[in-house]
Amino acid sequence: MSEDAGEKTEAPTPRRLTQAREQGNIARSPDLTAAVVLIAVMMLLKYYGPPLVGTLKSLVQQMLGPDSFKDFGTDSIGETLMRAVLVVGAAMAPLLVGTVIVAILINLVQVGFNLNLNRIQPNIAALNPLKGLGKIFHRGQGLVQLGMSVLKMCVAGLVAYSAVHGKLAQIVSVQQLSFIQIFGLSAQIVYQIVIRIGIFMLVLALIDYIYQRFRIAKELKMSKEEVKEEMRSMDGDPKVKARRKDIARQIAMNRLKKDVPKADVVVTNPTEYAIALKYDGDAMHAPRVVAKGQGPMAKRIREIAIAHGIPILERKPLARALYKVVEVGQEIPEEFYAAVAEILAYVYELSGKLRKKSA
Repeated sequence: MSEDAGEKTEAPTPRRLTQAREQGNIARSPDLTAAVVLIAVMMLLKYYGPPLVGTLKSLVQQMLGPDSFKDFGTDSIGETLMRAVLVVGAAMAPLLVGTVIVAILINLVQVGFNLNLNRIQPNIAALNPLKGLGKIFHRGQGLVQLGMSVLKMCVAGLVAYSAVHGKLAQIVSVQQLSFIQIFGLSAQIVYQIVIRIGIFMLVLALIDYIYQRFRIAKELKMSKEEVKEEMRSMDGDPKVKARRKDIARQIAMNRLKKDVPKADVVVTNPTEYAIALKYDGDAMHAPRVVAKGQGPMAKRIREIAIAHGIPILERKPLARALYKVVEVGQEIPEEFYAAVAEILAYVYELSGKLRKKSA
């Protein structure tokens, strides 16, 4: 075998891709999910934040207002708390539901629907600290990732500063503002900071996701020998063979439904073999086998023939010989002309069918 035989130059087979999905080896970027969810949360807060703040304000006024101090009994505490929970829950529902929907959608976009219970099983070996240190310093990849994380934090800090830089004067003079103005300014600054950081994270996450797809595609590549070995194993897989037989049987059954009703007669053994024959003197030189079967297939041919009024004749030696010698779609050999002609003549006589040419 040549030295190049072990090089992984071939695209992964469907079976290899399926196994990779089952093992959770799929291109996915957690940073992409986090960035999209962060931006989505801020957008939802922008639209649903004011109503939420208004609801919380009204609730606090009700619970701490003058009317709430008229009754110091404990009988209505449970009811009051339940009402407060329902009010807050209803106000936060759009925010929570929207966040969950966005998180599910971004994961579906990345990996599709892939339910893998093996990935959530506890792995005691993963708790080994030495193994974790080995991953950090393995080929320097851990140090590179650490450096990238530090770089991300520094750039994120610069992005946050760019959002605050233009509002330093307002921040310094915040003591001169009212509470509502302070709250609004704080919300505006936080929104701008988080949005900018989210966009920065999104750009990095998209690059990481593209890299993950490239990396996994490279890891899943196969050598020519591996492709050949997999094809050999699939050919020998009993499940694959059984599936192929089922498909072939279904195709044959569908073909019987189409071809048997066109036959002039069905010759049987009587139960082991069944051969459907058709003859058209204008288009054929000799009678043709349009369907044949053994065992269950023969039974199905007889059932279709009965359902469509096709004559069935028992001719044991002829049925066995035609089944072994003639394939479906072929005309019968000359040595069967006499026997088949006698059968067709008998069938035509019974049915009153006239032919310009005899078999």
